[in-house]
Amino acid sequence: MTNILKKVINRTWKLTDSRDNPAYDFLVRLDEVDQTENPGRCADIFFGNTNEVVWKWLQFLPIYDRVFGPFVGKPIRFLEIGVFQGGSLRMWRDYFGPEATIFGIDINPDCAAFNGRSGQVRIGSQDDPEFLRSVVEEMGGVDIVLDDGSHYGDHQRASFEALFPLMADGGVYLIEDLHTSYWPSFEGGMRREGTGIEFLKQKVDAMHRQYLPGGVNTSDAMEPIECVQFFDSIAVVEKRRQKPRASVMVPDPGPVSAATPVRMRPAQ
Repeated sequence: MTNILKKVINRTWKLTDSRDNPAYDFLVRLDEVDQTENPGRCADIFFGNTNEVVWKWLQFLPIYDRVFGPFVGKPIRFLEIGVFQGGSLRMWRDYFGPEATIFGIDINPDCAAFNGRSGQVRIGSQDDPEFLRSVVEEMGGVDIVLDDGSHYGDHQRASFEALFPLMADGGVYLIEDLHTSYWPSFEGGMRREGTGIEFLKQKVDAMHRQYLPGGVNTSDAMEPIECVQFFDSIAVVEKRRQKPRASVMVPDPGPVSAATPVRMRPAQ
């Protein structure tokens, strides 16, 4: 797609929503929040923050506990895309503990000021595969990626395609703020091609390609995706090498074939 065509398409979509950044429509003051309605380890750390600013949607906090909880206290390698004002790196250091290797990347050179405080910060673009590979190499590999970067679909896709193959087996890739997939100001729109949501829908298809006509049922041919989970504005993709699929009848009915009658749904 040419830049001119892309601009025309973006302008057309923006006619459906003229807001520059709808996120501010949902922003509330801290003193308006009942913190007792947001229990959990991550919420405790978030609300207890008195240092650099952290900006999070409240519905994210229990999702973090659900997804990241099993990694607490372990020597995991964590990469956050998007440093903002540095507060999230401190939050993740407090959350995962001293054994974690924590890196953050951002395109804003001012974020270099946060390097070495709660983790390492490297300056570069999330859609630069060579830069991303160099960061992962420096980290010694990566177990968790949290994409809190530009929130544009083409950037989310570029980061995933570069980093997911580098992730360790059993790793977790989380993309947040996916509500931007529906906001024209972020090149989004309902079922608009190229958004983060539409890209992740393709990953659901990829999980099932061994069932398609001509599909190959081997570990090497299967997508190394354990699951794709969708929450409000967050998607989680868990990586794991898959085993060939097989169905079993118990007790053993003896020899069966494609010609064996099998009732797949109740009689009409």
